[in-house]
Amino acid sequence: MNPHHQENIRKLVTNVLDWVGDPDRDREGLRDTPARVAKSYGELYAGYDQDPIAVLERTFPADGYDQVVVLSGIEFFSTCEHHMLPFYGVAHLAYLPGDRIVGLSKLARLVDCYSRRLQVQERLTEQVANALESVLEPRGVAVVFEGVHTCMVARGVHKRGATMKTCSLRGVFRDKAEARAEVFSLFNMGGDR
Repeated sequence: MNPHHQENIRKLVTNVLDWVGDPDRDREGLRDTPARVAKSYGELYAGYDQDPIAVLERTFPADGYDQVVVLSGIEFFSTCEHHMLPFYGVAHLAYLPGDRIVGLSKLARLVDCYSRRLQVQERLTEQVANALESVLEPRGVAVVFEGVHTCMVARGVHKRGATMKTCSLRGVFRDKAEARAEVFSLFNMGGDR
């Protein structure tokens, strides 16, 4: 992160701490908070410095493999663009290869590239599906995100235990009920979507 931006964030966090009104802002626990927040923002929003398409560029021949590839339970952490509060959970990705496959770690990195930005879960789901479809040119793509949104838990309606699920289906997973049921079964989600 640019040092100028870090300094601006430190100043802003200092102003927020003033607004909050803690009577002992100089205590040990708060003294370095502006610098810690500035540093954490560099990590939380690292996705802006990454090219998700470049993550997928190194592909390999499918060598005749024509069955579904699934990576499920990929942990993600993101920030809601509406309240700048975290949302987090797991993502499930699947694709039915055409001529190319990609390393599994690249799928997890793709999720990180997009989730480490200010987001809404619906767009996050679409962005991951779009990238998989455009780079791999598979016969099908299925992406599901399951997220807990702290903007709903810690403020507003205060509803704990609610999980938001978003889904983007492409190709055979969208067009064929049996393929969709198979991929949801592999995600351990049942086929009744």
